[in-house]
Amino acid sequence: MSGYDEMMANDRPPGLSEFIGRGPELAELRRMLPRARLLTLTGAGGVGKTRLARRAAHKLRGRFPGGVEFVELAALADGALLESAVASALRLRHSGRQAMPVLVDHLADKRMLLVLDNCEHLLQACADLVDRLLKGAPRLRILVTSRQRLGVPGEHVLDVPELHVPPTGAAAGDIARSEAVRLFAERAAEVRPGFVVDAANAPAVARLSQRLEGLPLAIELAAARLRTMPLDELVRKLDDRFDVLAARDPSPAGSSAPPHHETLRATMDWSHGLCSPAERLLWARLSIFSGGVDLDTAEAVCAGDGIAAEEVFELLAGLVDKSVLATGRRESAVRFGMLDSIRAYGREQLAHTPSVERLYERYRDHYLRLAAGNRIDALAPDQLGRIATVRAELPNLRAALDLCFTRGDPSAGLEIAFALWGHFLLSGAISEGRHWVERGLELGPQAGTTRAKALWASALFALHQDDRAAAMRRADEGRALAERTGDPAAAAFAVQTSGMIALAVRDSRRGFELMREARARLQAVGDLPAVGVNLYYSASVGVIESPEVSAALGEELLALSEAREAPLFQAYGSLALGFAAWRQNDPGACEARMRRAARILGIAGDRWGLLMCLEALAWTAGRHGRHERAARLMGAAGRLWQTLDTPPVELQFLAASHRTCEAAARLDLGLPEYATARRAGARLELDRAVAYALADEGESPG
Repeated sequence: MSGYDEMMANDRPPGLSEFIGRGPELAELRRMLPRARLLTLTGAGGVGKTRLARRAAHKLRGRFPGGVEFVELAALADGALLESAVASALRLRHSGRQAMPVLVDHLADKRMLLVLDNCEHLLQACADLVDRLLKGAPRLRILVTSRQRLGVPGEHVLDVPELHVPPTGAAAGDIARSEAVRLFAERAAEVRPGFVVDAANAPAVARLSQRLEGLPLAIELAAARLRTMPLDELVRKLDDRFDVLAARDPSPAGSSAPPHHETLRATMDWSHGLCSPAERLLWARLSIFSGGVDLDTAEAVCAGDGIAAEEVFELLAGLVDKSVLATGRRESAVRFGMLDSIRAYGREQLAHTPSVERLYERYRDHYLRLAAGNRIDALAPDQLGRIATVRAELPNLRAALDLCFTRGDPSAGLEIAFALWGHFLLSGAISEGRHWVERGLELGPQAGTTRAKALWASALFALHQDDRAAAMRRADEGRALAERTGDPAAAAFAVQTSGMIALAVRDSRRGFELMREARARLQAVGDLPAVGVNLYYSASVGVIESPEVSAALGEELLALSEAREAPLFQAYGSLALGFAAWRQNDPGACEARMRRAARILGIAGDRWGLLMCLEALAWTAGRHGRHERAARLMGAAGRLWQTLDTPPVELQFLAASHRTCEAAARLDLGLPEYATARRAGARLELDRAVAYALADEGESPG
């Protein structure tokens, strides 16, 4: 699935009306983007910048062979994580200390449109990011939505106006054709089927759209009220509300219309006032969820202190009816979310609600349980489901981490950060994983098993970033902690850290001895997930030194994971055994193992593991004389290599086998046919590449 298709399938704000109007703005976007490398859509909150950007991305996608990528930033609170978040959205593995080099390298030769949505709260960080991307990627175009311009050299700005409203005294037909009225009519028909604008109600609808100044979000909030009140009453109440506003704070130059931000604010105040007290309280509490929420979580976190758990569903339904909440599906679960402006309003109200500290405690405790209960390194049958859960909840988990570290509970923050180490490693967001673990180690408790495990995770991330000095410092801390406390689990992780460092610096004999000692210690304290990690790491590195030993370790990992029906570790066991089989000159066994691993890793979305599978399956195809297939698979692997910035520890072994496979394919096919086959593989999206790798010989990659 392309970045644009994925955006439309998963990230389109649910519950919003179809796109209406904006013809002039779209025409201007089509005119400006070919010559403007940076175009910023500015405008008031609720004016429809995000919706216009999505529509433009849809209309213009054919102009960008490198694709369209949409990155939503509203839920990101920390500018220090911006580069990592953008790299993750582009599905790039960024194990270096900074994600920017990976982003620039990936985008350097691509004619692509990158959309950065909701930048105003990270203005300087976004400006720095955009400036560096434009300098490093000359064919890149960036479309930004923000309430303020970025101030980057070369920036073009398109102000997004309100929807057109009918003039006073317009005929009914002209009223019905105006953009603001069309939006109101569409939304009104959703809550009151059969609603149309006719000669009888056209003046009232025109009055309403004028009062709301054509702001789409304000219009949608007002239209939702037709569910419970007649149109005339709706207009009268809005008139009363805006008359009060104008009397309290008259606009300059004799104008009777308040500024756009006051219009939206007044509409939200009015909509908020028409909610029941319990709905208002739930609105405020739900604003804490930056990534949306499902029913079970809303009940767990928002119930209490004035809201009974059994009331939550009806209150959610009421807020959906009022267009405060939108609904959508992710996997099989219904999730409730807010537009950014509505959520920001709710956060303002939250500061004035009673028992807010207890709400924060429930939020923290819920996401601590969720993180601990969804560790993807656990030897459990639901490993793949855990991956999906963490991905869906990542914005909320980030908010929980920030809450822990800023509101005085770094111990819980450290627990959450460690529980997520496997997610960050699998997704390639190593910089972010290290950021949270380091923050927890800095602020959290200076003793305890969780700290010992977090020291190991910190060292692991540092090794992936080739920061051996930092890894060694963490190893020293771990040993000192184990000696000081006498904690056997701490001692086990300290030994494992030292073993991984020794393997990283090519001290293989000492490294394998330490890893064996660590396995025994981990088994003694009953930490089987850590045993599984130890076996995979040892088997992966050991295939260079001794494929026989690597095979034995892989078999042990496979037996352990099969006994506990843990699919992800089964895939990693198969991966290790596949490489061992290749080294033992058994391409048939290698192919079977890699196919098994690829089926699981494709579901898990482990791009690094899939790259290993595609590479090895290219080698086995070449060994069996299927050189066109080998060339296609090398092309698919080559495309994936471009999104991954750190070569594996087995790089020398991989490179040698790759060169051998490539040379044989070139010789057999000839350069033109080889190049054609390789380009065909490189055009495949990852899911199609995996499907081709798993398909029987002779099937086309499409």
